[in-house]
Amino acid sequence: MLGQAVLSQPAFGNQSYPPMTTEELLLHHGLPALFLVSFLASTVIPLGSEWLLAALIVKGLPVGSLVLVATLGNFLGACTTYALGLWGSALLIDKVLRLDRHKVEQATSLYRKYGCWSLLFSWLPIIGDPLCLAAGLLKLKPPTFAGLVALGKLGRYVAVAAITTASLG
Repeated sequence: MLGQAVLSQPAFGNQSYPPMTTEELLLHHGLPALFLVSFLASTVIPLGSEWLLAALIVKGLPVGSLVLVATLGNFLGACTTYALGLWGSALLIDKVLRLDRHKVEQATSLYRKYGCWSLLFSWLPIIGDPLCLAAGLLKLKPPTFAGLVALGKLGRYVAVAAITTASLG
């Protein structure tokens, strides 16, 4: 579990800080942590960013800023995967992304069947990263890729923020 790891923080000057769990560290650093987690969630590391968005909303950070930062981080991560498809070699794709060939073929098939509109679902777990890779492999124009992926990812974070805010009452 993410919150179980305890990180020791170095003392600066005469101050010393008590150890923090990974979860506490991420919550403490707010927007930069959300950007990093959202970026990584859309690239090579299989993790989710929705929990951190919800936690930071509960903590009281501005919802609009949180949604914008999460969307930007996740979008840029997807652009990295797209760029690897566009310009990367098969070896680079296999070694860096570590995507199962079957998943890439499945995403490419889905992309060919439904066209670029399938990128609206690039936020979905398991299939999202391969969809972005397929768009690059199939040489989709960057503006089309950017518009559809940004819209899909924004929609997901707006939904998470709305549900979290509504649950707060």
